[in-house]
Amino acid sequence: MATAISGVSSASTTTVKGWATADIAATTSAEMSALTSAQVAVMTTAQVVAINTQSIASLSTATVSSLSVSQVYSLITSQIAALGTDQFSKLTTAQLAAMSTLQVKAIETDDLAAITTAQITALTTAQMAVLTTAQVVALSTKQVSKMTTAQLAAMSTLQVKAIETDDLVAITTAQITALTTAQVAVLTTGQVSNLTTAQVATLTTAQVAAMTTAQVVSLSTDQVAALKTAQLAALTTAQVAKMETDDVAAITTAQITGLTTAQVAALTTAQVVALGSKQVSKLTTAQVAAFTTAQLVKMETEDLAAITTAQITALTTAQIVALTTAQLSNLTTAQVSYLTTAQVAAMTTAQVVSLSTDQVMSLTTAIGGDDHGASRQNGDR
Repeated sequence: MATAISGVSSASTTTVKGWATADIAATTSAEMSALTSAQVAVMTTAQVVAINTQSIASLSTATVSSLSVSQVYSLITSQIAALGTDQFSKLTTAQLAAMSTLQVKAIETDDLAAITTAQITALTTAQMAVLTTAQVVALSTKQVSKMTTAQLAAMSTLQVKAIETDDLVAITTAQITALTTAQVAVLTTGQVSNLTTAQVATLTTAQVAAMTTAQVVSLSTDQVAALKTAQLAALTTAQVAKMETDDVAAITTAQITGLTTAQVAALTTAQVVALGSKQVSKLTTAQVAAFTTAQLVKMETEDLAAITTAQITALTTAQIVALTTAQLSNLTTAQVSYLTTAQVAAMTTAQVVSLSTDQVMSLTTAIGGDDHGASRQNGDR
């Protein structure tokens, strides 16, 4: 029959070595709380495991922190769960790193939230990967911001989705780039929309391409404006087509040139309408030529009037034919004068009739051999 141990505080290390596991288990927490670091040092792992949960919770922080790595590893999950926040906060990094994945999963959320940033970084990638979503939610902003890139990359998609927005916003740009494409793809729209512009600007092109259309829609105008040209070019045509018109309008003139011709062709008519005159005027000739006729007829007349003469000559004959009479009549005389002979020949009678006298004069001059589009088309320049 087990007999509770008495006089723990005065027991010699030799006496401690002789304690039976059944007697240790029967000893009250009041007695065991007096256990010293020196006494713990001579206990076997079997003796440590025999300490009941009430007693383990009563041990001083100094005693707990003196447990050997093998003793910590031997603790059963109920003992891990019984440890208090003060005890956990005093565990050494070596002790934490020695815990099994089962032990880590048994850590109470309050206890996990109490560990220091130094302790957080000591957790192995295997340990990080088994944290429950409740444990992930319990992590503080400081803890998350101090996680290593390897630890972040080791987290499952379910864990990443569980990171609170305030915590995600606090992670560094180095941590952002460490996220896998699979992790990026599962971020909630709430998480994505709360990322800082600095974090968004740090996303790799692979991460940007991995974003869902819902995530792209959730981006704010400031976030879109923060994207680099390479990032913008990395968006799929499906992603581009889902961008909100306000976001399209927020694209800077520097960014607009980074769009691929496939992306330009994927813009919805509503997105084309949202483009500003400054944006349109900065499009490359290849981008201008990539517009579908359906897109071009929806372009605002003032935007079309803002395009350069080089862009005018880049328009295909099919695009010229698609222009509305309102669009054509709003072209400047300089733009009209740069139309190529092929473009002029493609115009419908309705389009020709819509031209103003000044436009016709500039067109006549061009056809007559001035230094503009038609004459260049004939090889004079």
